[in-house]
Amino acid sequence: MVRAAALRRINTAVLLLLLGAGCAARTSRPDIVTTSAARNDALARARVWTETPTASLDVRRGPRGDGAFAPGALVECTRVDRDMSGSTPKFTCRLPGGRDVKVKYGRDNGEVYAEVAASRILWALGFTADAMYPVRVRCHGCEGGTPDGDARLFDPATIERKVRGRTLADDGGEGWSWPELDTLAPTGALSTRAQRDALKLLAAMLQHTDSKREQQQLVCEADSWSTSGCRRPIAYISDLGKTFGKVNLMNRDTPGSVNLDAWLEAPVWNGTTGCRANAGMTFTGTLKDPEISEEGRQLLARLLQRLSDAQLRDVFDVARFPVRAAATGHESETVERWVAAFRKKAAEIASRRCDVTRAER
Repeated sequence: MVRAAALRRINTAVLLLLLGAGCAARTSRPDIVTTSAARNDALARARVWTETPTASLDVRRGPRGDGAFAPGALVECTRVDRDMSGSTPKFTCRLPGGRDVKVKYGRDNGEVYAEVAASRILWALGFTADAMYPVRVRCHGCEGGTPDGDARLFDPATIERKVRGRTLADDGGEGWSWPELDTLAPTGALSTRAQRDALKLLAAMLQHTDSKREQQQLVCEADSWSTSGCRRPIAYISDLGKTFGKVNLMNRDTPGSVNLDAWLEAPVWNGTTGCRANAGMTFTGTLKDPEISEEGRQLLARLLQRLSDAQLRDVFDVARFPVRAAATGHESETVERWVAAFRKKAAEIASRRCDVTRAER
């Protein structure tokens, strides 16, 4: 009886935690709430990948355009009182020109580092991602941080620029779950099976642990929404904060975010044969050890080869992985070791075959 009571208390605690996470996720407001049929139609046709000149990209500087920030820029802003979803340190801040931005911060917050690196890798390979800029933020009206004259300084910090477009939702909320990519996709969709599988495999390689529906977004590109639906939908991973670690049940910062030893412990594949990617198990996750096609494996293997060692060094350096290492007492986790670990995982993908018959194995 004592054991049963203890188990009930544990189950209740877990349920409350998950309900709390769900409530936090519902604080965001989608741009368009439509019918399930219209939402499913958009997801079925959504683009997940675009051919990209990876070798010519400056991954240190990141995506250009309106709203971009140089690495390490000092950004002045004023706090805006707004509810923020999730449990990691963040706030909304208004720039001098009147634009509001989301700021994540904290030396001990793994998401500050992981999102910069993961989003730039996805962007460089042709997968859509929100732009994450590593900056220092001088906030007026904020609490926390360190005193800096009449403001507070937050360093390290990131500013997020969302993918341009309008977020789609139905009565079930925003986003999409990973199994829906294939169950909804018809023949002739904007994304091929290979492209969808390459995205799944990359998410597993990066150990995208917090893969609940709200962490993947469905967006209708600018000026492509009408009463007849979305002409140019995009499906992408919108929250990459728990990556470069190891998938864990509770999506904890450690070992889930920028932990080299944990990342190395997580193989790309489940088993020595076959192509079931190792995506682990979480209470909220929807990416659960997906089966990858040979075409998807080949596509991601080719894309990963396009990244040079210099680009990878720039990614991990600009994302401030050495700062994360110092904050967690793992100074041995150098940029070079991260590059070597990335290459090791890319080699695991390149050396596997998914079209080998059971008899040939």
